[in-house]
Formats: sequence, structure tokens, C-alpha cells
Amino acid sequence: QFGGGLGLGFGSGFTNIAVSPTAIYNINSYVSLGTGVQYSFLKQKGFYSSNIYGASFIALFNPIEEIQLSTELEQLRVNRSFEGLLSGSDNFWNTGLFVGAGYRMDNVTIGARYNLFFKTDNGVYGDAFMPFVRVFF
Repeated sequence: QFGGGLGLGFGSGFTNIAVSPTAIYNINSYVSLGTGVQYSFLKQKGFYSSNIYGASFIALFNPIEEIQLSTELEQLRVNRSFEGLLSGSDNFWNTGLFVGAGYRMDNVTIGARYNLFFKTDNGVYGDAFMPFVRVFF
């Protein structure tokens, strides 16, 4: 199955573009394994810009048809630069290990995931807890 995400945001001096395709293989009706790639570009004119790219591996477990549990390992390369008072740049790797649960309806799952490797100063995510919507075709 294939799925993923697409995000676009534009405003006065602001641009955000995100693409994250994912493919999974259903081993049986209970277990699926997959991989994904992602890229995001964010720019606030005169203040901040970033390019983030990487890959992830995901395991999905459906103990019953309506419930989906997940584990996801994500490795991202972060390249960001600051302008103005805090000018400079920062480049680093960020690893995330997420555990999640969601309610599944056909090919759509709505739920939340938690980053076990979250650190407040990692610069990628603002919180360890994140809601999600997964759609696979």
C-alpha cells in the first residue's frame, strides 16, 4: 500500500512545503512493515530557513480491525540558518523513535504518537506528543 503526506503553507514572507511518501507491505491482517522518505522546506523571510530530509521505517500492528499500534524509527538531516540578531547556521542529524496508537476506519487511521527520543533542545519537533492521520491506498 502507498500513502504519505503533503503540506503547503504560504503567507506574508512565509513558505512551508512538506512531502512525505510512504509504502507499506501487509504481511498479514495483523502486521505491516514499511518505509518512507520525507522532505520539508521552511522559510520566514528575514528570520529563518530550514531544509529537513530523511527516511523512516514503520511497523504497524492491528490487534483488532479498528485499533492500530505503531512503532516508527526516523532519521532526519536538519540544515537551518538564522538571520538578523541571531544570525548563523546549524546542521545536525536527529533520530526519533515513535510509539503510537490510533483508531482505524478502512484505509484511514487517526491517532497520536509519542517520540521516546524527544529532547527539548533538538530543534525539530516542539513536543514529544503528536497527533497523526494516516491514509494508505
